[in-house]
Amino acid sequence: MSQLDKRKLIIFCDFDGTITTKDNIIAIMKQFAPDGWEDIKDDILAERISIREGVGRLFSLIPVERKQEIIDFVLKQAEIREGFEPFLTYLKENDITFKVVSGGIDFFVQPVLEPYDVLEDLYCNGSDFNQDTITITWPHHCDSFCTNDCGCCKPSILRQYPNEEYYKIVIGDSITDLQAAKQADEVFACDNFLLEKCQELELNHSSFSTFYEVIESLKHKKEVTSR
Repeated sequence: MSQLDKRKLIIFCDFDGTITTKDNIIAIMKQFAPDGWEDIKDDILAERISIREGVGRLFSLIPVERKQEIIDFVLKQAEIREGFEPFLTYLKENDITFKVVSGGIDFFVQPVLEPYDVLEDLYCNGSDFNQDTITITWPHHCDSFCTNDCGCCKPSILRQYPNEEYYKIVIGDSITDLQAAKQADEVFACDNFLLEKCQELELNHSSFSTFYEVIESLKHKKEVTSR
């Protein structure tokens, strides 16, 4: 019996740029933030500042009065990656545990995901609209094993599921998925950043552009392990 046969399959899937085809935080900043936000974004990507610090600073540029405008904007422009709904159906039919782990913010992530019955399986950052500008809160902060100041700490979330019990698959695209990818048994990458990092670090990975490809890979895995 293989190692995978003995463990329960669990999937941790990113939201921005993975479930959706584009990064909603970048889209929000382009639409609503004043000049200067791109410097913060560049500092995050170059790892000069932490994700938590950078995302907090980005949203602090936007007045709280624009909350509903942002929600309406995201709902209008967010495009769900092809095959996502059939993918969820396949997971349910095969009793595969699914978690959304997002560096996005609850006030716009939840409305997009509401039609898909996954909100109970959602980890993301929170928000506070009691100040003049948007304040981000961090309910899923780093545990004692992580010093990266992640914000929504994906590797800390993965560690809540013991390695001896779970075969962990990470699906993602960007820098916010990298530390989780390092811990995963397998990675599906849909963007050059994560794909290149997986290649560089020699992680067990595949590239994909639609969730139909992930379904086919899972079907193949099921066939192999059932032999």
